[in-house]
Amino acid sequence: MKKKDIQITVDLDEKNIPTNIRWSATDMGNMDPVSCRAMILSLWDHRNKDTLRLDLWTKDMTVDEMKIFFHQVMTTMADTLEKSINDSRISGDMRDFCDYFAERMDIVSK
Repeated sequence: MKKKDIQITVDLDEKNIPTNIRWSATDMGNMDPVSCRAMILSLWDHRNKDTLRLDLWTKDMTVDEMKIFFHQVMTTMADTLEKSINDSRISGDMRDFCDYFAERMDIVSK
């Protein structure tokens, strides 16, 4: 059986606000941990039928970056939904919403 570890390190300031988020994985080879400004982690608790979430962003994350980040996360969720339940209709509806979101957030031209 294979095993891979993913490590997330969050640096906090004196008010416990994230100043840096770094992640690494065992299959990254000798690569240094990768720094990022935001993360959304969702884990499914099958016993309680509930989603456990960890949403963090650094104080350096800009509003424009957050808009793009959310658009990309939602688009990826549509892709994952289609792969996991094989329903192109509902995932297409999600992609339509992602297009609408991108327009409303002014991250793509109308």
